[in-house]
Amino acid sequence: MRWACLLLPQLAMDAVLRQQSDPDAALALVSGPAQRRVLHAVSPAARRLGLRRGMLLSAAQVLTREFAIQAHDPRQEFQAWTLLATWAYGFSSQVCTDFPHALVLEVGASRALFGDWPAIERRLRIELEALGFRHRLVAAPYPHAAHVLAHVHDGLGVDEGRVETALAQVPVERSGLPRNVVATLARSGLRTLGAVFALVRESLVRRFPPEVLAQLDAMRGRQSPPLRYFQPPDRFEARIEFEYEVESSTALLFPLRRLVGDLAAFLSSRDGGVQRFVLRFEHERHADSELAVGLLSAEREAAVLFDLARSRLDHLSLPAATRGMVLVAEELPPFVPLARDLFDTRPQQALPWEQLRERLRARLGDAAVQDLSVRAEHRPERASGQAPDSLLPPSLPPRPAWLLPQPVPLRGFDLRILAGPERIESGWWDGGDVRRDYYVVQTREGQRAWAFTAPGERGPFMLHGWFA
Repeated sequence: MRWACLLLPQLAMDAVLRQQSDPDAALALVSGPAQRRVLHAVSPAARRLGLRRGMLLSAAQVLTREFAIQAHDPRQEFQAWTLLATWAYGFSSQVCTDFPHALVLEVGASRALFGDWPAIERRLRIELEALGFRHRLVAAPYPHAAHVLAHVHDGLGVDEGRVETALAQVPVERSGLPRNVVATLARSGLRTLGAVFALVRESLVRRFPPEVLAQLDAMRGRQSPPLRYFQPPDRFEARIEFEYEVESSTALLFPLRRLVGDLAAFLSSRDGGVQRFVLRFEHERHADSELAVGLLSAEREAAVLFDLARSRLDHLSLPAATRGMVLVAEELPPFVPLARDLFDTRPQQALPWEQLRERLRARLGDAAVQDLSVRAEHRPERASGQAPDSLLPPSLPPRPAWLLPQPVPLRGFDLRILAGPERIESGWWDGGDVRRDYYVVQTREGQRAWAFTAPGERGPFMLHGWFA
């Protein structure tokens, strides 16, 4: 079993239902000219009302009025298709989208990472259900065989010794052969692929075009045509259109969660992260509003990205109601997971510093939380700043966490010297010459201060900072 086929029989409907707050609602997608609208796809709830694909909309409305109608949007279906293909790329680098209504991926090389086929199948199903897509899964030695078997089985896994036996039981009308070929075979009394395989090859050559013979050979792995493999895009863009205008930010949380979940699946397949993404809100009579979510380091966890976006959204005031929301991510750097101690004793709910920092920036604003960096400067008042790319020196004497803007006299504290002096003499070249002896001192209340005196003296002390 080297190839897995993921059949998506309800892709058009699932692409819509997964964006609805109530996926169990009776819904029908309609297509065709205005004078003859037909049901392109129906939800499970609508099917229970008696609605069927291909039914005229007028006939469906005579049958029942208890269902909603939405126009079929091929762009929305293609967006879901691209998302699934990108998600499958996280399991295999060989993902083929040439098969109708199906994705076929090579899973033989994935066993070393994900385990045997039952383990791979279980993981595929869990993630597909989380994404909101109904499906069938089959594994077979050949890609075309897996695609054919997925039309009649779900959960089947066959090896090379049993694949032809499994194919022989497939009805010809569900084999994927052209309709005219299926009709000809049916008129000849051939109902299954096994009966077709039993025919003399010269008979098939005389009666059918070469493409049919090539398709039958590909099913049995005798001569498989080359496949084209999917390449994931370099940017992520997804859109959700609302049925009505949304004014409340609370009502935007469900579509936001879905968009961010899709982004996380996209990033996981690329083994990368995102450092900045933009939420665009579409208005009918106003220019689109934008909300940028920037991160100081790459992230790809759906829950973290959702919390950051939600915190930013709480502070956003839209000029008008919105009819759609778009998420665009173009800055996709490599993702490096945080290194955690195997015996980490922190509480489970404790956040790593990187995630806490991003939450603070989302709630307080980008300017409220800044990285403090060290510069190559001996004078304390000039040795730190907000330059993002500076590096800490390999060793540094004790420095206070709170450095005062200007030194002030330190009197009446019954000081006790703990360490020092540390001579700092610098700045003669730029007119900011300093000559100081710094001490770590302790007050009678137990506070530790950083103070200095003139070189060679023990007072008076000038307070320059407090240690935490």
